[in-house]
Amino acid sequence: MTERTARRILSLWLPRLPTDAHSRRHPARRGHPLAAILAERGRLGVAAVNRAAAEAGVRLGMSLADARAIEPALAVFDAEPESDARLLERIAGWCTRYTPWTTPDGPDGVALDITGCAHLFGGEEAMAADLTARLTAAGFESRLAVADTPAAAWALARFGRKAPTLPLRGSLPPPLRRGGIDSSLPCGAGEGRGGGNRADTLLSPLPVAALRLPPATVDGLAAVGLRRIGDLHAVPRATLAARFGPELLRRLDQAYGRLDEPLSPRLPVPPHSVRLALPEPLTTAEAIAEALRRLLATLCAGLEKSGEGARRLRLELHRVDRRLEDAPQTLAIGTGHPVRRPDALMRLFAQKLDRVEPGPGLELMVLSATEAGPLAAAQAALDGGIDGQPELGELMDRLANRLGARAVLRLVPRQSWLPERSVAPASAFADAPGGSLWPADRPRPVRLLAPPEPIEAMALVPDDPPVMFRWRGTQHRIRLADGPERIAAEWWRSDGEPRDYYRVEDEAGRRFWVFRQGLYRPGVVAPWFLHGFFG
Repeated sequence: MTERTARRILSLWLPRLPTDAHSRRHPARRGHPLAAILAERGRLGVAAVNRAAAEAGVRLGMSLADARAIEPALAVFDAEPESDARLLERIAGWCTRYTPWTTPDGPDGVALDITGCAHLFGGEEAMAADLTARLTAAGFESRLAVADTPAAAWALARFGRKAPTLPLRGSLPPPLRRGGIDSSLPCGAGEGRGGGNRADTLLSPLPVAALRLPPATVDGLAAVGLRRIGDLHAVPRATLAARFGPELLRRLDQAYGRLDEPLSPRLPVPPHSVRLALPEPLTTAEAIAEALRRLLATLCAGLEKSGEGARRLRLELHRVDRRLEDAPQTLAIGTGHPVRRPDALMRLFAQKLDRVEPGPGLELMVLSATEAGPLAAAQAALDGGIDGQPELGELMDRLANRLGARAVLRLVPRQSWLPERSVAPASAFADAPGGSLWPADRPRPVRLLAPPEPIEAMALVPDDPPVMFRWRGTQHRIRLADGPERIAAEWWRSDGEPRDYYRVEDEAGRRFWVFRQGLYRPGVVAPWFLHGFFG
């Protein structure tokens, strides 16, 4: 039996998000003592500080008057929690360059499920180094940690101190690579199989606040001398639950992996997705197309294993100079039926690849099947083609991706015997109505006039077909005629009259579909109309 891959969670903490965001908008204030002020309970309090203000002694929660007394040069601005939340959401979206499973974690953090993704960036430490270096270049101070549980990663990111990476499955710990990570930032891990002692070593020295407990619970634990997570192990669980409630045990079990903690992504994760981290940035159209072919081959192989085909595909292209507030370039295609042929999908993407602006180069490409449907295996034809993949379907897909799905229409039967009302336009990709409503024993012209055009007709007797008619100034003499076929008026339409249709052929061999409207009445000339053409 294949061993299940351990879950790996990266917790990113942005401890100075409000002041870092303000400094990005006002570069002149960068490096000066800065604080965000929020009105609470009738007083102005410090809600966030930058590093310069913290080093000067300004602390969170103190009043503005006390903060200015400590640091007279302190610059302040109004805190904007809603704006900070939107910024954090954009940062979580930017983090999808590493994994599609990202979500904001509280007011100042992002949680990333990097299970099975780290190897694309050279391992967990290389991924952490890259993430930290990019945030630093963007002007954000950050701390992060990697663990087997969200709770352990959260605790180590905010309270850990230079913790080495906990080995997976009990292997020896690799050395901590400093590369773009500040030496004070831990890259720790939670409990894995064979790594429980190591997890306890990392978590035990941390304060109980690292368990994400309410302040009242933290104060109550401190009052009885339980200040560290390790102190809780000496107290029976029943005693802890009776004194501090079940929340304490729940948080403790989540940290050590004894209780699962689900992590919901900010956006639905596509059912099928493949990534290509590029060792060298791509700048040419040929290289981008070749990389896309590889992604399509891998994606279609996964679709074949699940017995599905793609209906909607999205290609995300990440440039090396992409900023936090920039969305990746995106190309999207759709098909009218499930498809998993890489060549057919590549032809659809080829129509849009000229829109890509690689700039200094693309460093990551992500291809996702955002919508898929069941697709059974197809029998290969004798000529090497694939049965069940008609050229018409591929043509419809190409037209829809170039013109838009709403621009590709087809005619479907409608409940009416009147020719101009017996069909209706519908999306070419919608399911066709069951059964056929068109008469199979009565020929219909390939082209109809909308609306029917009046003609001047001459008949030997009132109920006979015409022997001659004039249309648009041209006279047509009839040599053959067949009919009539009477189509009665629809009873729910008060302005309708019955029609007698004739198929006629003139001396030049052209065939027309004409009709006389209304029944014969003495002294009343029934009007004639040309409705369509045969051949």
